[in-house]
Amino acid sequence: FGPEHRPVPLQQTFIGVTAHTKDRFKREKKMDDVCYEIVSDALRHGHQVMVFVHSRKGTGTTAKALAERAAMNGELERLFIGDEGEDDVRTKYIERAEKSRNRELTEHFRNGMGIHHAGMLRNDRRLTEQMFNDGAIKVLCCTATLAWGINLPAHTVIIKGTDVYMPEKGTNVDLSILDVQQIFGRAGRPQFDTSGDATLITSHDAMARYLDKLVRSTPIESNFIKQLADHMNAEVVGGTVTNIQEAIEWLRYTYLHVRMCRNPLAYGVGASQLETDPTLRGRCEELITEAARLLDERKMVRYNQQSGNLAVTNFGRVASHFYIRNQSVATFNEMIGKRKSPTDADLCHIMCCADEFENIRVRAEELDEVDRIKKETCPIKTLAPVEEFSGKCNVLLQAYISRARVNSFTLISDTNYIASNAGRVARAL
Repeated sequence: FGPEHRPVPLQQTFIGVTAHTKDRFKREKKMDDVCYEIVSDALRHGHQVMVFVHSRKGTGTTAKALAERAAMNGELERLFIGDEGEDDVRTKYIERAEKSRNRELTEHFRNGMGIHHAGMLRNDRRLTEQMFNDGAIKVLCCTATLAWGINLPAHTVIIKGTDVYMPEKGTNVDLSILDVQQIFGRAGRPQFDTSGDATLITSHDAMARYLDKLVRSTPIESNFIKQLADHMNAEVVGGTVTNIQEAIEWLRYTYLHVRMCRNPLAYGVGASQLETDPTLRGRCEELITEAARLLDERKMVRYNQQSGNLAVTNFGRVASHFYIRNQSVATFNEMIGKRKSPTDADLCHIMCCADEFENIRVRAEELDEVDRIKKETCPIKTLAPVEEFSGKCNVLLQAYISRARVNSFTLISDTNYIASNAGRVARAL
């Protein structure tokens, strides 16, 4: 869908920051300068602004940088905090903001700004959303999690930088053009505004790539292959798939098959293979057979290679019932096989090695508190170092069960995630 389908017209601006130096801090400083110019211009016109950054820490540093520049220019009181006539709205929230345990939230509220990211407590996130919605704060520095599903009255949206850290690759990658369009869509919402402004601030090199992607429509590709084994196991358990041929027919009804036929190269299908097999039934058979062998190896289904029949096992039934990934089942099989009579410490460690917890990141600034919690509140020995995700999960899980006090907001957020998933993983185990 092009911009002509938008109910509210959107002005899109792309700014490329030229960096004659490889110094990341100087580049960040330039981006902060450009960002401040756009933010101050929008505030002069009476608009609210959302600034999107790509790390939790970046929300606070960006808000601080904007406040410093506003104070230097003598515009903090006039533009960001507001005149006396607008104080009625702010007064309503002063007490709640001051009572918050999040010192950053309180500090930025005094400057007429807010921050929002997944590491904050839910009450603080909700308070920030309400303050921005009612106009008590003019500028909101946030991460991309706020771009999905929440309507806020922002006339101007800024994306500051396009380097996003990808843990799987261990390096920075470009922000997806689909994410850019989603974030741009936060500007000028129909129920709040009659127009919107969206600005992308990136490096000069990356700007050409984004302009090219924006001109060419980007199709949404399928990621189903990564999760094919888990979904196929659920179909086998449900009884809708009992052999390889039925599994192939099931796969041909998915969005993956539609995209494979439209864009075969993206899914490893060569031109010669497409020519001899236009419906890609052969490729579907390859994928299904590969998934069946994987599930058979992990004892989740019994796969008879001669007849092609698929039979459910207890492991597969448990994994499907509790939504456990096949990688977790493989980990459980391997680790329990090595321990004939596992202790409580072993079971706790095995559970925390589940694939469900792999996206719990270990942050350097949290290690001191994690070590403190481990020493003070962990009655069961942790068999992995806290620098690994399984070790951190183990410590936070024991802290949750022991009702220990956790101070860091990112650790509280991680503890809530672990607590909400540990129940089903434990029951499955």
